[in-house]
Amino acid sequence: MMLWQEAWVWVTAGVILGALEMLAPGFVLLGFAAGAILVGLLIWLGVLGASLPWMILTLAVAALVVWFAMRKIAGVREGQTKIWDRDINEN
Repeated sequence: MMLWQEAWVWVTAGVILGALEMLAPGFVLLGFAAGAILVGLLIWLGVLGASLPWMILTLAVAALVVWFAMRKIAGVREGQTKIWDRDINEN
């Protein structure tokens, strides 16, 4: 059995990506983390077979869905603009 067919590998990768999201916010790694955890769960449940292309497709679709959801929930609202009151170089 290949390592990428193990559920714990995908879940571990998802947890690591979730932790890295805290260092580089923007909801990109969070989507991949959720996708990796979903793939791990589907492998563990026996729903997702041993096909790497299907695993990667599931990861990509889940990441895209999570990214769009997070942009909708916490992103810039329609008509919202950022107004800078102060320059970062000012004391």
